[in-house]
Amino acid sequence: MGLKLLAKKPLLHLPTFNDPLMAKTIPFSGNTQAARARAAKAMLLPLPRDTAEGLALQVHLALDALRRGKGSVSAAQTVTQAMLLVAFIVEAGYGTLTSEALRTADALSAACFERGRATGEWMLDRAGYDVFAAIVTVYDFQLQKAPMWAITEASDRLDRFTAGEPYHAVNRKRA
Repeated sequence: MGLKLLAKKPLLHLPTFNDPLMAKTIPFSGNTQAARARAAKAMLLPLPRDTAEGLALQVHLALDALRRGKGSVSAAQTVTQAMLLVAFIVEAGYGTLTSEALRTADALSAACFERGRATGEWMLDRAGYDVFAAIVTVYDFQLQKAPMWAITEASDRLDRFTAGEPYHAVNRKRA
């Protein structure tokens, strides 16, 4: 006696597409007002936690490598980019960073790049580490609390800055 795996009659009768009792779907385009509203609402939310933690971890690892004298050009770029992102997000109203702290961090970053290019030693001294650690703490807060629009705008500004284009904030209408 063999086992019958397939029944001769269907177990469930589904209506066919030309069945008059079948509900018709409403054709939605991918660019509807509802989709735009959902996207606008998503921009008001903070980054997903795992994304924020991943971004923060990269900066913390780079800063620690520079503190231990085991940094690289990539580590120096990472903490410098974080410094700029913090400044841009602060301008959007999330977090605090004094202009003095920004100037100090900028000078420390420039010194790190000069030393690294000249000697191959990519590092921050204790005072430099302390300044950047405070900035990275603000960055952590911003990644957890700032809305996605502020982080996206800051990232766009950073891209324009690194490309040598005008990078100042653009006044945009917000939802």
